Amino acid sequence: MGVDMSLSGTIPYNCFAPVNKITICEPTIPPPQHITSHHLQKNSRKIQFMYKLTGRSDIESLPELGCKLGNITNATSSHHVVASSKSSLEIGKSPSSSPVVLIGHQNAAAVKVPQENQTLDKTAQGILTENLYQSGYNIPNVDLCPELGNKLKLVVGIMSAPSHTEARMAIRQTWGHFGQRRDVSLAFMLGMSRVNTINTATFQESQIYGDVVRADFLDSYDNLTLKTVSLLDWVENYCSKGEIRGVCPTLNGLLAHRPKFVLKTDDDMFINFPHLLTFIEKHTNAKRTIFGRLARKWKPIRNRKSKYFVSTKQFSLPVFPDFTTGPAYLLTSDIISDMFKRALKSTYLKLEDVFTTGIVAQSIDVKRVHINEFINKRIPFNICNIKKSISIHMVKFHEQFDLWKKLLDGRSKFVFNLTITLKRCC
Repeated sequence: MGVDMSLSGTIPYNCFAPVNKITICEPTIPPPQHITSHHLQKNSRKIQFMYKLTGRSDIESLPELGCKLGNITNATSSHHVVASSKSSLEIGKSPSSSPVVLIGHQNAAAVKVPQENQTLDKTAQGILTENLYQSGYNIPNVDLCPELGNKLKLVVGIMSAPSHTEARMAIRQTWGHFGQRRDVSLAFMLGMSRVNTINTATFQESQIYGDVVRADFLDSYDNLTLKTVSLLDWVENYCSKGEIRGVCPTLNGLLAHRPKFVLKTDDDMFINFPHLLTFIEKHTNAKRTIFGRLARKWKPIRNRKSKYFVSTKQFSLPVFPDFTTGPAYLLTSDIISDMFKRALKSTYLKLEDVFTTGIVAQSIDVKRVHINEFINKRIPFNICNIKKSISIHMVKFHEQFDLWKKLLDGRSKFVFNLTITLKRCC
């Protein structure tokens, strides 16, 4: 990814030439002092897609067509590109001196690991999420969303810890196999480990499978909410053509597509993918909705010794808003942008599902709908339970294969009517 830093401060245009020397410029807008690699990567993808739409290589002439493209450059992030004589981008630091990692760095396996969990102890005092979250990915794997999600029906974000290699492999070999469909994208969402050898291993894993997305923050329980925010950020930036806004006769109607649904789940979940896809087809017209297992009238725990302690500065009301439990829930993609923006402006809570699908969702009038098929707990692994469920929780990596085999066997028996018992129980 080439970046011409010589333009800064000399020409009244924001110009980018990250791919095949195709350049896009915004006139009359002063170039930022620092251009973020996170957004350069995103803009590179959008420029490639615009090239495919228009069939033109002179993308810099788009402003002459009367297309005022806004929101191309976002210089609000703390990630800075550091001018260098080297061909690759350098690792830089934000003004706060906290370590950050740039996507363009060629040796993503050797990125600097955050030295402390920045959410510990601080969040009880009530801190906005935007003061904790660092946008950007040292392993972005943007090709998981071809053409910015133009042909995708579903994006699956699987929350996984860096050390859970076996869990990820088991998913790839079972229900994650559906990620090979052209209308499905499946990504494992990770943070950074404190152990550099694990970070190196996940980088190598990504090189082989291309399905790992790793953010810059430390991977920990207290940062689970940041991981979900990073999923929203990633989908909004890399799986949506709606980021380029403006009035352009030649592009109108071509830039408003995004995948219909986003599934957030964990790496200890079994997902009955055929059932999930059937559910999606039946709810294809749903808007501004989160589907899952609804938890109602849960109260904050005020005991400071509890792992789930919530201070009154974090959430002052006696009862949480209704929320869908975190192991698996399905979002219509029309809320992704609003959810991401509102999450950043909301007081951070490490209870990821309460924060995301409860507090944030309610604040922007997103419906939460209870679906019985989202089991989200451990149940007996018999064919009937597996077949009628969309999601089953607390599945060990070696159990994924057993559930997958039973699902496939159960479907065959049901289709060919080989067993009366299956018909009776399911």
